[in-house]
Amino acid sequence: MSLITPTAGAGTRSATARQHGGSRRIRIWDLPTRVFHWALVAAVLVAVVTGQVGGDWMPVHGIAGLTILGLVVFRLVWGVIGSTHSRFVSFAPTPRKVVAYLRGRWRGVGHNPLGAISVLLLLGLLAAQAGSGLFSNDDIAFTGPWAASIGEALSSRLTGLHHQLADVLLILIGLHVAAIAAYLLLKKDNLVKPMVTGYKAVESGEPTRQGGWLAFIVALVLALGAVLFASGALRHKDAPPPPPAAGTTAKPAAW
Repeated sequence: MSLITPTAGAGTRSATARQHGGSRRIRIWDLPTRVFHWALVAAVLVAVVTGQVGGDWMPVHGIAGLTILGLVVFRLVWGVIGSTHSRFVSFAPTPRKVVAYLRGRWRGVGHNPLGAISVLLLLGLLAAQAGSGLFSNDDIAFTGPWAASIGEALSSRLTGLHHQLADVLLILIGLHVAAIAAYLLLKKDNLVKPMVTGYKAVESGEPTRQGGWLAFIVALVLALGAVLFASGALRHKDAPPPPPAAGTTAKPAAW
């Protein structure tokens, strides 16, 4: 399997661009972007549900948070070195693009300017949410892997921030889903299908290319490294105290 979609030329146009009246069908979302998207949906769903249930499900909540962090890091890297329409530079929501879109003059493929703003907000909020979770605690069943390194007072403040960001995140996700539904019902534009199949019918635009195995491996390694670091697995562990000398009695721990 290649992560590079060939340029639509004499030998490949029939496979990547089917004529549908005035439009043609092109590959727009590569496989890594689609896997990232649906993996993120699943991880966020698990994090929301386990966070609401709490109790014995908090360890699962922590794993979901680390998964979200790794996925966000992957997407940030893939947004720089990945395929054409996955790169941030291809859909950066500049003021000119936003104004053109609001006036009905924007032409492009991939994320439209308002969709791009939504994507960037979601990535930033998810990064902040997962990051604050690393330092939070609920004083009952969960302590973030880095909570002990910042002190109880700061950990409590970040815990409060973590809960507040969760409410903002749910609102933003609700708006995101509502926008997708509005596009489907009002504009007859199914934004979900291309994120499943990778293909979309467009009037103009080039199919996805660039990226490749090397870019994918770099993004994956950095994402896994971020998860390992965030989980505390790479943190230096203090050596246990030496056993008491023969003939002495260990002092009880001071509580």
